[in-house]
Amino acid sequence: MTHFVSTYPHPDRVAASLHDQVQIALAIADESLLRSLLLNCLPAVLPAHQLGAVSAAIGVPVGKKAADGVLTVEQIHCILADSIDTDATAATQRPDPRSLKCESELQTLGQSISLAQAIALLQQAEFSPAQVEEILHLSSEGWYKSWWYSIDAEGNFTVPFLRQLRTLRYANGRVTLQYKDRFEQDKPPCFRSQPRQVLVEIETEPQSFRHTLEKINYAKAKLNIPAAILICDRLSDLEVQGFVSQQISIYSSTAELPVQADCQSCAAIECPLHGHTDSPVITCRQYCVQAV
Repeated sequence: MTHFVSTYPHPDRVAASLHDQVQIALAIADESLLRSLLLNCLPAVLPAHQLGAVSAAIGVPVGKKAADGVLTVEQIHCILADSIDTDATAATQRPDPRSLKCESELQTLGQSISLAQAIALLQQAEFSPAQVEEILHLSSEGWYKSWWYSIDAEGNFTVPFLRQLRTLRYANGRVTLQYKDRFEQDKPPCFRSQPRQVLVEIETEPQSFRHTLEKINYAKAKLNIPAAILICDRLSDLEVQGFVSQQISIYSSTAELPVQADCQSCAAIECPLHGHTDSPVITCRQYCVQAV
């Protein structure tokens, strides 16, 4: 877990400035630190394979006050089949294209954009340079076909669909990229990803559970942001469970968090909840995975 560390030399100033230190760390953080914040909180905001680019805004106005931070997260919903390991999708059979009876409406990926912008969009989708070249130089009636995967109910990229891309070129050198999808049942929700926001609250001095919860819920309602992360020094196990039950993830700046529990797979056989699939326990310091 990545920790935020204060660098002020005087001990009397460390506690008072830790809040600012965390905000500064977020403000200047590279993407790896922001990803750590999202992936190493309890529970994680997104699984790693669905997390794309991340950016942070600090001191976001909320009424007459300000939220400590808001992260803008790219949540990946669809992925190009060629961009993932063959072994990871070996068990997923691509259907016969003729069996895909459903087709989406024609959608625009980029309207009258420059060639450089078109290349960037296609590269972001992880098309290879050769594929980008082929897509951008299609004939006026041509379509580029590629297999993609969207996420299943468990959040894994296992649902195949066929995507068709075309390029419209203009005399001024600009292009329009359009696409439509053929699929079996559920239409892919987007081209590749959609943005979502995550509220960040920093608590470096002791506050009551109620006060912190009210502050976070107020900011979530005002900013219309459903997800939140609380960065804190220390919390009791009961407080952690309380925040998690209110859809607030916890990230510790100074100490390890209790482990997210799964009583069904836990090896602590002496526990009365061992093996229960409907256990109400969210976190547990005694949780340990069954040995393989």
